[in-house]
Amino acid sequence: MAAIKNIVGAQVRKLRDQRGWSQAEFAAKCQRNGWDISRGIVAGIEGRVRWVGDCELVLLARALGVPVTDLLPAKINWTEVEKMTR
Repeated sequence: MAAIKNIVGAQVRKLRDQRGWSQAEFAAKCQRNGWDISRGIVAGIEGRVRWVGDCELVLLARALGVPVTDLLPAKINWTEVEKMTR
């Protein structure tokens, strides 16, 4: 199993699914906001195997039309976060 690299992937998937967008459609929306992203990168973010930078977090939120805080899980597993930072 690959190491977990972000804590927002599940929320990104949930919000994208709620909007009825495919990963390719979501990538296209991000591209229209100026981010060179592919469907594969979206899959990596949602699968939590791709790291997400702070600027990318803002772009994800903008494309989804939500505040950045909506991308964070309701409960943060701090042990998991600590493992990601090692």
